[in-house]
Amino acid sequence: MTEELDISFANANIRASTICTIVLGFAADPLMRWSWPDPRQYLRSMPQFIDACAGRAFAHGTAYVAGEVLGAALWLPPDVQQDEEALDGIMALSLRPEITEDMAHLRRRMAEHHPREPHWYLPFIAVDPNWVGKGVGTLLMRYALQQCDEQGIAAYLESSNPENIPFYQRHGFKVVGEIQHGSSPPLTPMFRAAC
Repeated sequence: MTEELDISFANANIRASTICTIVLGFAADPLMRWSWPDPRQYLRSMPQFIDACAGRAFAHGTAYVAGEVLGAALWLPPDVQQDEEALDGIMALSLRPEITEDMAHLRRRMAEHHPREPHWYLPFIAVDPNWVGKGVGTLLMRYALQQCDEQGIAAYLESSNPENIPFYQRHGFKVVGEIQHGSSPPLTPMFRAAC
């Protein structure tokens, strides 16, 4: 059934649905729920966080969805950065005071791990929980990585859930470190060399 799903660009008409699918997909993510353990705070902050981290994918044509937004992947092409100012604002307004220092450390370490060479960056890939395990994530990943390979450009991500590392490894990503501070769950930087 998933073989029949089309991968398409998420335009402005489905931007909100795309972000909602990612919010659903990350609802049990260790790092996201450490950041916002209260469900109401998570549902308020996570859409803004997604938009600040990866919203520029919509403007660059690199926000992809599978089928009727059963899954989504937001990629930032080379030389396109996250909106750091918006991220700073979200963190300042929504994080519990006891984790702000840990989060600041994580963000610094994330910046240090980003490859210096041109690369595609994957801040978010997620599947509606009703469709997990049915190949939707694989279709999304293959679609984007085919473009990386055609352009001869590397890909990079940070896995915020250790359970997802084997999925990324199956697609050619290699673990290149670990980022953790204080009470935070670990983040795993992963790199896929250009083909």
